[in-house]
Amino acid sequence: MRWNWTQTGWPQFIYDDAQLKPLETRFLLSSGEVIGAVHHISDEERNLLRIELLSEEAVKTSEIEGEMLDRLSVQSSLRRQFGLDTDNRPIKPQERGIAEMMVDVYDSWSGPLDHATLFRWHGMLMTGNHHIGTIGGYRTHDDAMQIVSGRLDNPTVHFEAPPSREVPAEMAVYLEWFNRSAPKGAIPLPALTRAGIGHLYFESIHPFEDGNGRLGRALAEKSLAQNIGQPSLIALAYTIEHGRKVYYDQLERNQRTLDITDWLVYFAETILEAQQTTLKRVAFYIGKARFYDRFRGQFNERQEKAISRMFREGPASFKGGLSAENYISISRTSRATATRDLHDLVEKGALTRSGERRHTRYALNLLAINGTE
Repeated sequence: MRWNWTQTGWPQFIYDDAQLKPLETRFLLSSGEVIGAVHHISDEERNLLRIELLSEEAVKTSEIEGEMLDRLSVQSSLRRQFGLDTDNRPIKPQERGIAEMMVDVYDSWSGPLDHATLFRWHGMLMTGNHHIGTIGGYRTHDDAMQIVSGRLDNPTVHFEAPPSREVPAEMAVYLEWFNRSAPKGAIPLPALTRAGIGHLYFESIHPFEDGNGRLGRALAEKSLAQNIGQPSLIALAYTIEHGRKVYYDQLERNQRTLDITDWLVYFAETILEAQQTTLKRVAFYIGKARFYDRFRGQFNERQEKAISRMFREGPASFKGGLSAENYISISRTSRATATRDLHDLVEKGALTRSGERRHTRYALNLLAINGTE
């Protein structure tokens, strides 16, 4: 099996930039929409939005790798990192670590990439990890670095990265490429092209014992931020997680060739989808902030609990809407009380109602709050 890094010409990737040009144009237009949406909100709403989007990305980029984190704990840690008021919620080391890394990526987006930055991110990401030998440094073990699945006695090898002894030299070339391809570098590349190459290139070197996927997605965020001139806050990990199998299939297929047009088109389309998700989330979180401003102090404890739970579901909310049974389960109250509470929420304009009898469903009324109704 000839992996990409074993082929003549590595790491000079080949691609058809004509297929990417219309996608690059769409990216720049959508970037303007995202930037414009964020600039039209208050500083307080912007802080809330930043915490919400970064926490969602932190949770999803970990979920892609099979690690499940508590989103509220990640949010609490992010608030501390940004110097905002927070609760005393207990935070596990890995939740604190990913929050620290996300804030560092956010704050250092404009700076050049170097070994120290990657080591710092890896150290944060691996906080509390006692199962790997090298934290905050490139791998040094003699065993082959392989991506495998299946039975231990008969595994399927999806990819094998360069030996550990070659990693420092490979990463020196990678860092030079990353910085030279930046907007102000010697060989600037368009945003989607650069992010796509950078992610596949990094994953192919696989320089760390663990955390390469999360770091590779962080590098895509940094790359995009440099091209648009500010942190992107793009829902990249969220979008990848929803199509995780396709993501891994594309990586595997394109780590066997230096002609990566298919990969770049796939990754570009994923980023464009992530932008649209971000726009929807911006509208949702702005609506959330204004919803609480409008209805502050008007809900009882049961209603507060149910509303909070509905917001935690995100823009998709409960599939088909909140039912009376959902409300009873969340608030742990009787049917009669649930009926009164829900009627009150509709009367106040906090919820909308649809359907009849057992098919009655309730949804958050964000349209009126956002002024689009």
